[in-house]
Amino acid sequence: MHQQSQTKAQVESEGTTAVLRFEGDVTSASKDAVLGTYQNLPHDTKEILLDFSKVPYLNSSGIALIIQLLIEASKASRKVQTFGLTPHFIKVFTMLGLEKYTSLHPDERAAKAATAGA
Repeated sequence: MHQQSQTKAQVESEGTTAVLRFEGDVTSASKDAVLGTYQNLPHDTKEILLDFSKVPYLNSSGIALIIQLLIEASKASRKVQTFGLTPHFIKVFTMLGLEKYTSLHPDERAAKAATAGA
């Protein structure tokens, strides 16, 4: 049985780019950490980097929250880059077609390079 850990989210803003760093499991209990953190971003945020490097576990409810965030960002014309996913969750994101809303990168440097090139 998987022992759940509380999700934490930190935001680092730099100009019009915000990095959302998630830590812990992302599940239905993560709504405030995921959507609450997103909704409190500065209004002039244009690029968002989602950091999953400290997320050991994502369940279907957690993925649903991420999808909601991605759709809201898309409606607001915000570009989203994602990094730090395990190979398993890269497959899951790809199978779900989430690359329509976010680009998947191996690490933060690659994600930042993609925003710089945007």
